[in-house]
Amino acid sequence: MPSDMPENVKPKGPIGRFLAAPADGVGKTIIVAVSLCLVASLVVSAAAVSLRPTQKVNEVRNMRINVLQVAGVYDPEVSVDEAFAAFEPQVLNLKTGAFSTDFDVASFDDEAAAEDPALSRALDEDPAGIGRQALYRTVYILRDDVGAVDKVVLPIHGYGLWSTLYGFIAIEENGNDIFGLQFYQHAETPGLGAEVDNPRWRAQWNGKELRTDDGELAITVAKSVPAAGPDYHIDALAGATLTSVGVNNLVRFWLGEEGYAPFLNTLKEGGV
Repeated sequence: MPSDMPENVKPKGPIGRFLAAPADGVGKTIIVAVSLCLVASLVVSAAAVSLRPTQKVNEVRNMRINVLQVAGVYDPEVSVDEAFAAFEPQVLNLKTGAFSTDFDVASFDDEAAAEDPALSRALDEDPAGIGRQALYRTVYILRDDVGAVDKVVLPIHGYGLWSTLYGFIAIEENGNDIFGLQFYQHAETPGLGAEVDNPRWRAQWNGKELRTDDGELAITVAKSVPAAGPDYHIDALAGATLTSVGVNNLVRFWLGEEGYAPFLNTLKEGGV
């Protein structure tokens, strides 16, 4: 392509030479493409940074909605913050089963605690597939009008087939009866493992028991009813064996002795 610059005028400097170069030249094409990529990346980065506070607010709101839902008190007509104010968040020491006063519950970060060697432990036996377990977890207490415990909502997570499932389980005041379970984040296969979100499957959990009269942890997600009986049985997801195994493992891990069992014993004895 001929240049528009007169023949007796030579381009000066890199900008002049760039402008004088043919529009379809390889060098000019590469420079324009790289420049566009840099500008686009700066725009995307700036947008991500500016939207992060909004994303954080939405994450907190979604978490609160899930706590309300699993406890059976969610009302779309009521402000989420107003409804959530009925809950009493506490930082729980998993080993002792007692609430910790070493942390400010408003600023305690469960995810950061799980990565902090001082606040977590590596798991030699890791049925839930989580790698490290935080020594402290934020739990949510719902009390009745006279201040007695109505339900406790406990965070749980563990690996399924393709992803880590994050959710909550709500336990009645006796420390043994399940009120509900639901997951708020996972990447399981749609129509198969993702059926953990199916309301009909989740409804099975209501009224099931964790432990037998002799204290044995018996809740099981399986195709067949366990020896303990139907009160401890959740049907496995059809066509999603590995996701079902993952849910079974993570629930039994978190509700077992390495998880919330010490706290649930304290709850059962009326010490919460």
